[in-house]
Amino acid sequence: MAARLKQHYAKTVVPALTKEFGYKNVMAVPKLAKISVNVGLGEATQNAKLMDGAVTELGQIAGQKPVVTKARKSIAAFKLREGMAIGCMVTLRGDRMYEFFDRLVNVALPRVRDFRGVSSKSFDGRGNYTLGIREQLIFPEIDYAKVEKTKGMNISITTSARTDAEGMALLKQMGMPFRQQ
Repeated sequence: MAARLKQHYAKTVVPALTKEFGYKNVMAVPKLAKISVNVGLGEATQNAKLMDGAVTELGQIAGQKPVVTKARKSIAAFKLREGMAIGCMVTLRGDRMYEFFDRLVNVALPRVRDFRGVSSKSFDGRGNYTLGIREQLIFPEIDYAKVEKTKGMNISITTSARTDAEGMALLKQMGMPFRQQ
């Protein structure tokens, strides 16, 4: 059984985008390439225990074991040494990516307080979208009682679109709730 959103993409999104942009070939239609979820923990320099919580929570959210990211160079002002663990990240592809996107759009984002939609200005010029989340508690997988500290995360959605307009049309068709300007 393929992911629900993947079937939606094949049945409705591809024909809609083909009609809108006039693609001659089905392979030219933009699609999701990968989703990267990154949790940066600057406070982990003082308290190494925070790292364990972040890794387990990100693993629960993404359904995949995260990679611990380490500092590339030492910065004395931040009390940071080269090689210290300062964050963790996950790169999702395939069915897991579609499942995550589905949960993000339909479950997590509507749980944000005073949510009016995500900004349409966060595209990078090449059809990729980045979104910042202030707390991990909006995901239903996280048990509120076990959280010792709220952590934010960056979610980068990489698409095969060439322009921002194509990327925005793709994400809109996939159900991303953009704010009305």
